[in-house]
Formats: sequence, structure tokens, C-alpha cells
Amino acid sequence: MSKIDHSLFSANKHALEKEYEICPQCGSELVIRNSKSGPFLGCASYPKCDFIRPLAHHDSNEIKVLEDSECPECSKPLVVKNGRYGMFIGCTGYPECHYIASDDDDTPSEEPVVGCPKCKKGHLVSRSNKFGKVFYSCDCYPSCKYTLNHKPVAQACPVCDWPVVTEKKAASGVVLQCPQKSCMHKFAATE
Repeated sequence: MSKIDHSLFSANKHALEKEYEICPQCGSELVIRNSKSGPFLGCASYPKCDFIRPLAHHDSNEIKVLEDSECPECSKPLVVKNGRYGMFIGCTGYPECHYIASDDDDTPSEEPVVGCPKCKKGHLVSRSNKFGKVFYSCDCYPSCKYTLNHKPVAQACPVCDWPVVTEKKAASGVVLQCPQKSCMHKFAATE
């Protein structure tokens, strides 16, 4: 004998208990649909009506208004909000003002400016990928796609004369290395 209550697994029972919603565009019923991004609500008369809505609403909830700070764009107070991608600081006059404070607004850059050796127009700036790993790329990005995985130093390689080398930390100390795949010359930082 099985002690499993099979009524818990009845899809029809749960579907009948749920009150259905009406499509605001055509008046048909909204049903749960699936995509590669996850489930969503869509209109039952799909080819005729293309209304969709996410299942979970990600409204930004205001947590605390910061009285001692003001928006640099519109001078209204800033607020701590909880949004779709976590907590952030934004303007209280949101629909009119779209200011969002970023992490590097308050801290000035301490890194020396290194010119891009490929396009010779831009500068190499630090960026981070979606996993948080820091890399350096040209600030003229769409036209120049030069990137480095280690911190650039404005010093020429003694072997191939490439104008930028990278700084790597080794067990023996800091080592400079040429980023060119044809060279890859390593030397001490004092050379």
C-alpha cells in the first residue's frame, strides 16, 4: 500500500482553484506559457493577440530615502531601492529623472592612463565581466576591441618594442610581460 496522497499531484484540481486573469488587449484568458527564459503569462488567443506579462513582478521598492544626498541631475533626494537586479541607489523623481548611482561615482580613478597600443586613439580602462573578473579594454570599444587580462603598464617591451606590457604577480615578485603572443617576453619590473 502506498501512503502517497495522489490528490496532491492532480493538475486539474489546482488549475480549477486558480482564478484566471483576463487579457487587457483582447479580453481572452491569460495562460501560463514557457520559453527558454522561463514561464510567463500570455494570451490564450496567441496568434491574434500578442500580449505577454512576466509571472513575477519586479517593481522597485523604495527602502529608505537618503536626506543628506541629492541627485546630481535634478537635485531631488536619492533613495535606496530594491529592484530586479538587487539593491541600488536612484533618484526619487524616477519617471522624469533616470539617474542611478554607480559604484565608481564617488571614487576617483587612481590608475595611470595607458594609451591603447592598437588604435592609438583610446585609453585602456578597467572593466569587469559578468562574473566580476577585472580586465582592461580600450574605451573606443565598438571600433577597437583590444583587451588585456592583466594590468597594463606604459612601458615598451625591450625585445619587440610593443608600447604596453602587463603586470603579473609571481612568487618571486612583480613581473612584467609583453602581451604580444609572438613575443611573451618576461622581465623584472626594474629592467
